[in-house]
Amino acid sequence: MARFMGALAMALAAESAAAAASWRRLRSTAPNSTTALAADAKGPSAPCQCEASNAAWKACARTTPKCIFIDLGAADGNSFHTFLNNGFGPVAGCPGGGAWEAYLVEANPRFNAPLQEIVARFPGQVQADKSTAAFYCEGTTTFYLDTKNHQQNYWGSSLSSKHPDTQKSGLESVNVHMMNLNRMLYEHAIPGDWVMVKMDIEGAEFDVLPCLAKAPAASLIDRLYMEEHAPSWSLTGGTKESIDQAKAELKKRGVDIPAYFSQTF
Repeated sequence: MARFMGALAMALAAESAAAAASWRRLRSTAPNSTTALAADAKGPSAPCQCEASNAAWKACARTTPKCIFIDLGAADGNSFHTFLNNGFGPVAGCPGGGAWEAYLVEANPRFNAPLQEIVARFPGQVQADKSTAAFYCEGTTTFYLDTKNHQQNYWGSSLSSKHPDTQKSGLESVNVHMMNLNRMLYEHAIPGDWVMVKMDIEGAEFDVLPCLAKAPAASLIDRLYMEEHAPSWSLTGGTKESIDQAKAELKKRGVDIPAYFSQTF
């Protein structure tokens, strides 16, 4: 585990340097929202309310620890391949003698086929929630597609109709399922695991993170790689202040949240 964490720190430093050298996405410069709503309040466009826990959820019964890689905004699986290629630390150093599981969550149906191919390659180790948006509750909602940024792997697809890339794409949309990160953690992770969550969800982090900070299962996360976008893309009126408060709470509970930029393409 120590070897895994040391190499993980080196990989993260290299990625942070690359991020600093990269031009920042123009879409990240949308104006900040000034409307502050409680994270568990039903915002004007929020499809449901924050569900931090539920007695009906079934706790993970597994006893052997392993690495758990949860990829929110998985695209075609590019970050999963980074994980497999030791980009987040040597997989062989995972607890349980290099054991791991991966959960890939992606709303854009364009990536259904490549994600299914990954599932077929790693039966029993990879679960892909296709045409599914990461959120803090379950249900269905509208997801807006980026159809313009071909070379960047359509990186601007979003739950938000305010996202400049979805607007440039004429607000073309599809209906998708929503998954609850809090439930996924509770049902698929145990305290002995090394749990990594990669979150690149185009503004929905301002909705998900305040709810996550209230969830008992959040303590299962060891490291959160989150790309932060514009608060105005939040569905609940999230703000920079609210997400910073959520990050501070998660850090107090032992979650490491380093600076992160996802090389989507």
